[in-house]
Amino acid sequence: MSDTTTNNDSAGPWAIPVRRPLPGDDKPKSTTSFPRKVWNLLVAIKDGLALIFLLLFFVTLFGLLAGRPNAGLPVSEGALLIELDGIVSEQPAEIDPFAALSGGNNLKEVRVRDVVHALESAADDKRVTSVVLDLDRFLGGGQVSLAEIGDAIDKVRAKKKPVLAFATAYTTDSYQLASHASEVWADPIGGVAIAGPGGSRLYYKGLMDRLGVTANIYRVGTFKSAVEPYLRADQSPEAEAANLAYAGALWEQWLADVKKARPKAKIDPFIADTGAAVRAAGNDLGKASLDAGLIDKLGSRMAFASRVAEISGTYDDSQPWNYNAIPLENWVAANPPKEPGSAIAVVPVVGEIVDGEAPNGVAGGETIAQHILDAAADDSIKAIVLRVDSPGGSVLASEQIRQALLAAKAKKLPVVVSMANVAASGGYWISTPADRIFAEPDTITGSIGVFGILPSFEQTLAKVGVTTDGIATTPLSGQPDILGGVNAEFNALAQASVEDIYARFTGLVAKSRKQPLAKVEEIAEGRVWAGGTARQIGLVDQFGGLPDAIAAAAKLAKVDGEVHAKYFENEPSEFSKMLAKWTGAEQPEETAALPRGWFGIAAMNRQMVERRVIQDLTLLTQAGSVQANCLDCRAYLPAVPRPGKAEAKGFLATLALLMR
Repeated sequence: MSDTTTNNDSAGPWAIPVRRPLPGDDKPKSTTSFPRKVWNLLVAIKDGLALIFLLLFFVTLFGLLAGRPNAGLPVSEGALLIELDGIVSEQPAEIDPFAALSGGNNLKEVRVRDVVHALESAADDKRVTSVVLDLDRFLGGGQVSLAEIGDAIDKVRAKKKPVLAFATAYTTDSYQLASHASEVWADPIGGVAIAGPGGSRLYYKGLMDRLGVTANIYRVGTFKSAVEPYLRADQSPEAEAANLAYAGALWEQWLADVKKARPKAKIDPFIADTGAAVRAAGNDLGKASLDAGLIDKLGSRMAFASRVAEISGTYDDSQPWNYNAIPLENWVAANPPKEPGSAIAVVPVVGEIVDGEAPNGVAGGETIAQHILDAAADDSIKAIVLRVDSPGGSVLASEQIRQALLAAKAKKLPVVVSMANVAASGGYWISTPADRIFAEPDTITGSIGVFGILPSFEQTLAKVGVTTDGIATTPLSGQPDILGGVNAEFNALAQASVEDIYARFTGLVAKSRKQPLAKVEEIAEGRVWAGGTARQIGLVDQFGGLPDAIAAAAKLAKVDGEVHAKYFENEPSEFSKMLAKWTGAEQPEETAALPRGWFGIAAMNRQMVERRVIQDLTLLTQAGSVQANCLDCRAYLPAVPRPGKAEAKGFLATLALLMR
């Protein structure tokens, strides 16, 4: 029997069959299948994500428009405010947005050339009535960079414009800048404490012996002290002599700079016995600094600001300490460098030299080589200046950069090297193609030597009763065996590889400097030299900064008339800069609370030691290739963690990958 019937009230063949109700039809039933529910959920997630990304887009757009420095100035005239919170560097590292969002400890970095340009342009601009150096949270920079900023401050003072410096407490680096000011202020609870170059480093030989770790070291150079922490419990006499020589030269340069800036200050007796000076002042460091003539005034930040307001006017008359301030970022945005005449390419090489690509602050071999090739392919470029501020790194990456420079020279482009704070090991390797090398007396260079390092753990395993065994079809089967021990055949091959690279290094130096190989070998062996000595022994042609190098490059290119620098480097993305502002990575005073005062800075130095330990352990476990690296030279660069992307290549690099 059918369960449908026909409604005869609407006659006709088109009548619609009507289903009869069946038992159980009164129970509710789902009208949507399970796959349909899943699909609806996915669509809802998609719509939600689209909405979120749309909101992020508009928020980002707003941040880009509101967060970038304003090309307009906040006041018509006033004090150029240079807040050096963090460090100064040749090329600030790009802040990783994800690290910033996760609360990573990012120090603010201020680009040296921005500070120098701001000061030089402010010297002749009537809108700037004074300059304020806020050094309260300044953590330092390379000595060459500080000297360049000091020279720019002198240019402002030469135009009869007052320069006022303030800090709770001054240390070696901050005082080098403050000494150039016309008025040096310190908080009454602060003062000046000069430490000078030097300090201890860690040696791991005793710990490695206790753990049973074997450091297989392959090196050339009596003075190549980078690997000594894994071989000795203290520094070798050769390393001590070399370190004292160049540290002493840098200290003499520092003293000469400060004494010239403040000739009436009693610097020598104050530094020789700071404790006695403080005791004579009733245990008051600030008063002792004032008595010695190192500072001019003791006063609070508010008192200092009121003094600036007397010179440059108040922004709000009801707040006499609120002076008319022109922030550095605004001034730089409103006064970009002029670009007259022909273009000279400037390619910065800043930070450790690593294989592959790398962001700003790290010298990726592929990245730097591509910048050089881009400059060589630019018809507007008349010459190339390589600005080097690097302790070296990967030999393979250094050679990649050198080959790019040779390609540029093949196109008849002159190449000039301008050394900044450090141009050692791999930093000197890449300098060898130069037609001329400029450095400063306090540049650190040389360190012509190479090394490789591979740890093995056979003794460590033996301590816990673990042994290894196996088979070998050749003497190199399974080598380097980091668990069972590296054999003599591998050691011989690795040492031969390092010696070959060292011979190439010294040969490049001899050819480029037009010196006998025997003479180069006498000054090589990994020894580090200060710029003044480096010039005497022929590693450097002449003293001078980046402007001198650019002028020399223009002369070699036979360029008549004016020239300007055209930089070839990666620009940080607007998105990363915007995120850095939002997360406080560029405003450490609001989040990380950078130290103020002598004890606070001393505590920060403890963190620098921790970073050095991490660097040492990274070198031991993750060396990516044969290294032309001057690790001791890092002590004379700003101690800041820098990101990097390194791709391991080459013989020892491949072997090192087996340890990871």
